[in-house]
Order: sequence, then structure tokens, then C-alpha cells
Amino acid sequence: MSTVNLEHLFKPSSVAVIGASNRPHSVGQVIMRNLLAGGFDGPIMPVNPRSQSIGGVLAYPDVENLPVVPELAVICVPPAAVIPVMECLDRKGCKAAIVLTAGLGSTPHDETRSVKQMMLEIATRNKMRLLGPNCLGLMVPPIGLNASFSHQSASKGKIAFVSQSGALCTAVLDWAAARGVGFSHFVSLGECDDVDFGDVIDYLGSDPDTRAIMLYIESIHERRSFISAARAASRNKPILCIKSGRFAEGAAAAASHTGALAGADDVFDAAIKRAGVLRVYTIAEMFSAAETLSRMRPFRGDKLGIITNGGGIGVLAVDALIERHGHLAHLEQSTIDNLNSVLPDTWSHANPVDIIGDAPGERYAKSIDMVLADPNIDSLLVMHAPTAITDPVEVARGVIEQVKTSKKNILTNWVGEATVAPARVLFNEAGLPTYNTPEQAVAAFQHMVNYRKLQDLLMETPPSVPQDFTPEIDKARGIIHLAIHSGRTMLTEPEAKAVLDCYGINTVKTLSVETTEEAVATAEKIGFPIALKILSDDISHKSDVGGVVLNLESGEEVHRAATKMLKNIGKQFPDARLRGFTVQEMVKRQNARELIVGMTTDPIFGPVILFGHGGVEVEVVRDRAMALPPLNMKLARELVEGTRIYNLLKGYRDVPPVNLEELYMTLVRLSQLVVHLGEVVELDMNPLLIDQKGVIALDARIKVTPKVVSDDKRLAIHPYPRHLKQEIVLEDGTKYMLRPIKPEDEPAHYAFMSKLTPEDIHFRFFGSVRELPHSEMARQTQLDYDRAMAFVATVPNGTSQGDIHGIVQVAIDPNNEHAEYAVMVRSDIKGRGLGRILMEKMIEFCRAKGVATFIGQVLPNNRRMLTLCEKLGFTRKYLEDEEVFEVTLPLDQPTKPHA
Repeated sequence: MSTVNLEHLFKPSSVAVIGASNRPHSVGQVIMRNLLAGGFDGPIMPVNPRSQSIGGVLAYPDVENLPVVPELAVICVPPAAVIPVMECLDRKGCKAAIVLTAGLGSTPHDETRSVKQMMLEIATRNKMRLLGPNCLGLMVPPIGLNASFSHQSASKGKIAFVSQSGALCTAVLDWAAARGVGFSHFVSLGECDDVDFGDVIDYLGSDPDTRAIMLYIESIHERRSFISAARAASRNKPILCIKSGRFAEGAAAAASHTGALAGADDVFDAAIKRAGVLRVYTIAEMFSAAETLSRMRPFRGDKLGIITNGGGIGVLAVDALIERHGHLAHLEQSTIDNLNSVLPDTWSHANPVDIIGDAPGERYAKSIDMVLADPNIDSLLVMHAPTAITDPVEVARGVIEQVKTSKKNILTNWVGEATVAPARVLFNEAGLPTYNTPEQAVAAFQHMVNYRKLQDLLMETPPSVPQDFTPEIDKARGIIHLAIHSGRTMLTEPEAKAVLDCYGINTVKTLSVETTEEAVATAEKIGFPIALKILSDDISHKSDVGGVVLNLESGEEVHRAATKMLKNIGKQFPDARLRGFTVQEMVKRQNARELIVGMTTDPIFGPVILFGHGGVEVEVVRDRAMALPPLNMKLARELVEGTRIYNLLKGYRDVPPVNLEELYMTLVRLSQLVVHLGEVVELDMNPLLIDQKGVIALDARIKVTPKVVSDDKRLAIHPYPRHLKQEIVLEDGTKYMLRPIKPEDEPAHYAFMSKLTPEDIHFRFFGSVRELPHSEMARQTQLDYDRAMAFVATVPNGTSQGDIHGIVQVAIDPNNEHAEYAVMVRSDIKGRGLGRILMEKMIEFCRAKGVATFIGQVLPNNRRMLTLCEKLGFTRKYLEDEEVFEVTLPLDQPTKPHA
């Protein structure tokens, strides 16, 4: 994950084409033609040893003879020639290359390396960035750069398109050209051996010429860099994606129901939702959504008002809205009364507001004014069908004039083609989204709704966990390791439940026995009724093979059931290793619902948590939702609300609602288990019973592996770095807990800010700030621990427990080169040394992370901070333009000790 030298790729001042050619229809010929026709104003230098000129431009025999160092090289030579070219470019000092050549991975360079491996080794030496190989190339229309072999060039615009498929790139270019859609960047990634989605998203996220980012994804190579970059960029501009390969031909066998249910496409949906990316399903939908979202005004709610001159098209819009689970606004009676005064008696008297077919621009304007004033209307769709007695352009002008000052989102749908085309031009010029059909207009509105929901998810402060809980990690790991050391990958049911118990997840009492007689004795000890289950490492889904018998009421029934079970399974699975039985008490709860809760490991995104409708019919019902760990209470709630069974859990008729808080807590604890125990690769609680009293797992299975990878490689989202917690004691005896900030800390952060003096606020924010908005506070508390960190000093106990007394935070650039810090200590406790401890904690964290430089900006009158920086070994430079000191600490040297 890095943007190092990407400016040479996307904003080069010179381009060399190695493999340029005059041969018609060759890649080298098309590349040169496109570069020369694009209007690029820097040197374009073709390299071909057999031609004096290419396309009328002087050619050079090799890279060594180029008159200047090319910022960007386009390589279109056969595989065997790629390495000599790369060596020359590296010696020359080139910083970026587009490799169009295919087949490098299958072409050997020497006995141990392919051409691709050697190419990447050369590129790594001096951080040369590579786009491709096997790609279509790159276009940056604002600078006239068309370094591609596409048949169609891209026009200028504000949308960036990034694709793994070269074939789709050409189709999109055709589609966009026919509709006048332009691009800020058009990028074909190819095989993503160096420059990947995460790198490009990071670059485009801060590019002022890019208003929206569109992605075509076939597979994700670097999951964490993708999610981190997308989460950061999507806070600033819309990101939309199309994902191919949504339907698998078949699922691999899994040891649990969770593993069988967790399709790759469902996991991808969960991942991009966590990253704030909006998914669409067609090219037309993608461009429509990008245009809509890039023009979107602040979004206030999801209730839509509709004004139309035709009842039929209004009804079509409502049908489309309801089909997409949208919300049609209800008009206030006062709004209806106001409309009665300006509309014909035959108007619809409801939403959609049908103002009758002969409505001129003036009637539209008056209706719009009254409808927008209705507090129930969040956004407005204005529709028009051409008639013989109205002018679509005149009506459009009336609409445009009326909505100029509106703060609500306005969408337009002028139905038809030739007659209404001039009106659509006016809407585009006025910056009002316009659509050809009612369905397209409603889809655009729902894109706004869904995008707003994603943004709210990124910004929403999660509630605190209702109760403190410390899991027994070592005990759980000990149970798992005993199974692994005995050569097993599946825990027994009692072992699985013991692991869940270590994380406070309620399970039914379960005992294992070896013989029929022991089963009878244990059942009598537990008390009837009981459930009897077969115990075998070779049988995972016990109920599928007759390995579960419920509601046994006596010892005789237990004996008969056990005997019959052994006989039947012995016939069906003679090779199965039977270890005996498990005996457990029957749990009977009136009105309880059966759920499934579990986790599995996706090959791309790693561990994923599943929740849904449970029981023996779980694969048939297939009502489930998924989320990536780690989870908090907010994310757990979102996961549950993503299923159909959620509506049943809320209660209905005489059935009371279940204890949802306990369910959310169970999901959070499962998430903790997944984060802590890398040995667990699959887990299943099915059924998990829930009612108004709480939850209890009736059955559990856990699959484990001895091959544990680090969290950095295992989890797609960086978990909370609990290992960085540290208790400290100041010289005056004051105790604090230093720990990374959590999203749940937002209320405490507000309280901390309220205790700062105006001078402290000025020193921190270089101005007067009364209160940070929620959006900004969310950015400071909801961190991607891969690229940002904040440590808070909190009171560990007493009546002020949890209060924040100091905070230090850094933003780390994607290249891990520098960390920019900010530090604040509560005004009433300054002078005790807390500020220095916070700074030293953060400096050591950044040093361990490999950050090169620790930097900050300090106002000249902030003497206390300048003195602290001097003691810590910072150098400083005054920036006259900004009237601040820039303080810098290289992290390749230790922090100065206390004086």
C-alpha cells in the first residue's frame, strides 16, 4: 500500500514508448498514435532500433540513447525483451512504467525466476512503479495523456474509472463516448503486480480533479490496503464498484453450516459495505449513480416527494420506489390545502402530486414551492411527460428557477426522447440530475439513500459495551492446542462449548461419555428430558445421519436410542471413528427463536462472521447476513438488522420481543474470539436459541488449524490494538491508563474538549473552534489503525473513571514515510509531565511501525510545546507563508532521555 512515485505514473512530464512501431495495427503503433493524438504537451520518445522515426517523431535505438530521463515508460515488447528494458530504465532513473506485455509469469528468466519475478525485483530497487502487466494502459484526459492501445479515447471529466479488465475498459469507453461522459483518469490495472486498487484509490482520493471513483473488480489481491484506502477516500467522495463473478458454480464442502452458507459474493458485499463503497450491477447504473452522487446536496432523509403532470408515470415511479424498499412521503394537510389553492380540482390530492397534463412552468413552480416546504419531504422528483399544449423547455426553465435556492435534493425525469432532449440539456447545465425513465430516476434516489446509509455507518458512534468482560484467552487456547496436538482439526462438542464459555457465550450443559451405560448414568444425573448426540471426529452434521435424538424422558429411552444410533451409523459409516456420545439437558423455552451464529474463513477477506435464521432448515431458508470482524455493538446491530428474521425478533402479535442487547453482545464476544484465536478457522452455533431472557447455544462446532498467521495477514480490518495498553504513574503519583482510542470514546472526547481553554484550542486548531461537528469527531475516534493512531490518557478508576485527560494522535501517510502529530492535555492538569509521556508513547509506536519522520506544526507563541519538542530532539524551521514552526524528528535515532 503506497502512493510513492505514483505522480510519475499519473502526471508525467515525459513519456518513452519502448517497442514503438510503424507496423499497422500493432500495439506499439496504436500506443504512439494515441499519445500523439491526445494532446500531451511533454516529450514523447519512441524507442525502436530499426526505425528512424515513428509516426513522424524521431525514434531512438534504445533506452540508453534517450535525450532525457522519461518519467513514464510504456513497455510493449515481447516477454523475453522485458528484463533488458527494465534494467536500462532502472539505470536511467525512470520512476514509473506501464507494462502492456502479457505472459510474463509463464516465461522463465532463469532457472529459479520467471520474467515477472525478475521484473518486480528490478522495480523494487529504486521504487519504480509498475502498472500491469497485461493491461490496456492508462489515460489522464486533463493532461492529454493517452498511454493506452484503446480504439477509443476518453474525454475530460470528473469521474475516475479503474478496472481489472481491459476488455471492459474498451466497452465502457464506447458507452461513455456515446453519452458524452468524461473522465479524470481511466486506468487498466491488468494483473496488479505492483499498482493495485488500494494504491490507486489512495491517489485518487486526494486528487482535486476527481469527483467520484468507479471500480470494476474481478478479485482483490491486497485486502487490507483496499479496505483502508476505500474507507479513507469514501469519506471525501463517492466510490462505486461492479464486482464480476457473483454466482459460483458450486461451494466447497464445509465442516459447518456457516462455511456452507458464506458465499464469496456475500463476503465481498460485507467488505465493501464496511469500506463505504456503493455496489451497483450494470455499467449504466454505475455512471448514473456516479453522476447523481457527485451532484448530491446534503442528504436529510429517505422520504421522496413526486410532482408529475401524468398520473401513469407517477405510479411507475412509486412502483419502482416500493420495489427498491424506498419510502414515499406523506403530505401534511397544510400542504394539501396550499396546493388546493393553486391546482385544478382534479389534482391527485396526495403524493405523487399529479398537477394535470396541461401544467405550464408556472404551475410546476408553485407546486414545487409548496411541496418543498412540507417537512415530510426529504427529496423531490419532478416528472414531465410531453403533451401538445405544453413546452418541455419552458417547464424545465420554470423548475430550474424555482429550485435554485432549495437545500433539498431535486431529481428530474422528462419522459421521452427527441421532444425533451433540449430540456435535459438545460438540466445538465444547471447541475440538476436528470433521467430518461421513472425507474432510472428512482434508482438514482435510492443510490443517494444507500450511499448516505454507508456514510452514516462510517461516522456513527457505537454505543459502549453494556458490561465489561475479560475473556479467558489462555484457557481457550489451551483447549484448542490439546486438540491440535492430538492430531484433530475438529473440537468435540464439549470442547467447542468450553471455548465459547471462555468468552462468556452461554451454552447448554453438555457432557461426553464413551458407552451406552455411561450415557444412561449421566442422563439420570443431569435430569430428564435430555438430548443424546453421537460423538465422532468424522461426523460433523450429526442430525443429518440420525446422530441426534431429542426429548428422551428416561434411562430406558436413552439406552434404546444409543443402541439404535450406534447400529445405524455403523451401517451407514462403517469407517467413522466413534468416540461415544454427548449428553445434554433439554432446553425448552416458549416463544424462543432458532438462530445461527458462526464464522468461517474467506480465502480473500479472511475471517467473516455470519448471523441468520437457524435450525435444521438453515441451508434451505438461507436468511443470513455477514460482517467482517472486529465488531462493536453498532456493527452487531447492523448485522442482525440485515436479515429477515430480525422482524420476528422484534416481537409480533402476542409474542414478546427477544433480548436483542444480549444477542448483540454475543456477536461482539464471538468477534473477540475470532480476533484473539487465530487457530479457529470455522465456528458454528446452530441452533442458538433466543427469547426475552437471552441466548443459549444448543450445539457448537469449531474447526481449528495449527497454521496460525499474524493478525496483520489474517484479518482484513485491523483489530483494536489492545496490546498497546499501558498503565503509567506520573511523578506526583497520578495514575493513568494509556491506550489506543476507541470509536466509543466520542462522548468522552467531547467532554475532554469542553475542559480546554480558548488558548489551548487555538494552539491545537490554529483558530477558534467552539465544538467539533460529529463528522470531524468521528474521524478522530474511528481510526484505521493501519494508517492512524491516537493514544488517550484515561482515569483508570474512581468517580472519574474513563475521563480523558490527554490525547496524542498521528496521521500516517500511505507510504509510511511521515507521521504528523497533534497533542493536547487538559488545561487544568498541565505541568505534570503527561504531555511528554504521550509524545514519547507515540514516537515509540511510530518508530516500531517503521515510520521515517515524526513531524508537526507549532504556533510561535506555543512556548510550552516548542520547549518540549526541543527536549525530545526535534529540529524546527519557520514557515513564513503559514506563520508556524515545522518541527521534525527523524525516527532512526532514539528519543532524548528526561533531563
